[in-house]
Amino acid sequence: MRSYDCHVLYRPENKELANLPEGPLVCGKNQFSWVAIQHGLGATVGSLNIFDLSSNQNHTYPLDGRPGFACPCAEANTFVVGMEHRVGIFNTRSGQWTELCDSVDAGVDRTIINDGIAFSDGLIFGSKTLDENQKKAGLCFLRKSDWHLFQLRSDQLCSNGKVILKEGEQVRFLDIDTPTKKVVDYALDISSGTLSGPREVLDLERFDDFPDGMVATPDGQSVIIAFYNPDDAPHGEVRQFCLADGSLEAVWKTPLSPRATCPLLIEHDGVVKLIVTTAVENMPVEWQARLPNAGCLFVGDTPFDSLPESPRIQIETVT
Repeated sequence: MRSYDCHVLYRPENKELANLPEGPLVCGKNQFSWVAIQHGLGATVGSLNIFDLSSNQNHTYPLDGRPGFACPCAEANTFVVGMEHRVGIFNTRSGQWTELCDSVDAGVDRTIINDGIAFSDGLIFGSKTLDENQKKAGLCFLRKSDWHLFQLRSDQLCSNGKVILKEGEQVRFLDIDTPTKKVVDYALDISSGTLSGPREVLDLERFDDFPDGMVATPDGQSVIIAFYNPDDAPHGEVRQFCLADGSLEAVWKTPLSPRATCPLLIEHDGVVKLIVTTAVENMPVEWQARLPNAGCLFVGDTPFDSLPESPRIQIETVT
């Protein structure tokens, strides 16, 4: 098993950005976007951020709600953002928001949109409940052809990591509902907006921490999962698992930051690196003194020489 130590790439300049960073995605050459879901305990707003690896500069775009995901579109400066109970197109240059739907988890109180992934046919995303142990959060498919919203499930707790596995005309995807500590596989029927399954792919109950964000390796044979550790631990971990047999293949450690949230593979100067977001969320002040890297973004080496596919949605005129 390979082991890597990550180092701090970006230390947020304020506590708001450090609270709950998630969802890093490649959005340009040497650039990745990420969301600060919630600007502090009790906050009802967050932001979209873009980090430039060439200059080591981060740019923040405030939003009027808590974003669970922001997927870069094919068009420059354009993102599809899931926020609270709505999904829309946000232009970072103009600040314009164009609503696509506003009925996610319609009629359900105290859930907000969480992790999501874009592919050529639309978006798959989920929600998380703000009430402990109440299975009421949704898993949704927003179809690009007509921007129709399909409710796939309504019994999740905290919908997180997602990976698209497209086989010919069939769309399959891997999904994590964090408290279950399982990775499951679904087949999605685009025309009817319905699911098969789920089929269990990985059982992660042997770990004390919780699976959060997830990406595929370039060959599609394994997944890399960030693990959120709510305890007082000296480091966080991101782990790579073989999908065929569940074996642990690699570990990346984030020193003095146990709450790893999401991984990203990105190319920089011809080398593939791993970006890891981590969080301060709900960490006692005395722990923060011992864990000063909590909430930082990290970077680590990888053995890869290519990147997994990361399709973007082509946004035509939306009215």
